[in-house]
Amino acid sequence: MVLLGPVGWAPPGIDPGRWRAALVEDVVDLVATLTEVEPAIGATAAARPLADAVAWPGMPVYELPTASAGAALAAAAADGFDQAAVVAADAPDVPGLIIGKLLRPLTSRTVAVAPAGDAAAPHRLAGAGLLGVASRLPAPEWLPELDLDTVEPNQVRRAAPRPGDVAVTPGWRRLRGPADLATLDPAMPGWDTTRMLLGG
Repeated sequence: MVLLGPVGWAPPGIDPGRWRAALVEDVVDLVATLTEVEPAIGATAAARPLADAVAWPGMPVYELPTASAGAALAAAAADGFDQAAVVAADAPDVPGLIIGKLLRPLTSRTVAVAPAGDAAAPHRLAGAGLLGVASRLPAPEWLPELDLDTVEPNQVRRAAPRPGDVAVTPGWRRLRGPADLATLDPAMPGWDTTRMLLGG
């Protein structure tokens, strides 16, 4: 599930609403093309119009009480799923392989988390926040409230009965500030809408 959280910045000269929509559209388009994944979007009531605008035909949109991963996992569980992954909507160039690796540990682990890389080194697992979280459903009671912008993998592991219950998978950088723009790789496929908005 792609989680529509707030985006508090935009590149100079770009309308913040168009910027947020471009990021979301690219992540949704990626998730929609993954095999063996049922794509969905999670959004608060305020973000529901954007979610409806970028959703593919037939793609579920879950209206959430808060823009948290915990609320998204609860919505997926209520809809009958036995596992789900929640991914931040501000990583337009994330490779599908990264999302696949987030789901894979659920065959033997209860929860998996993918850290967010930092601006200087997008593959280094540093800095606050997560790219995403995956869990068997219903999510375990020990799983803390998950704000993808602030929670760290070690916080999730410390909350588990055993640290081994939580897998830490490869992460990816999110676009959370101007410095992150320099980490975008023009040779990387995807992120078409964001690329066009940035001028090619």
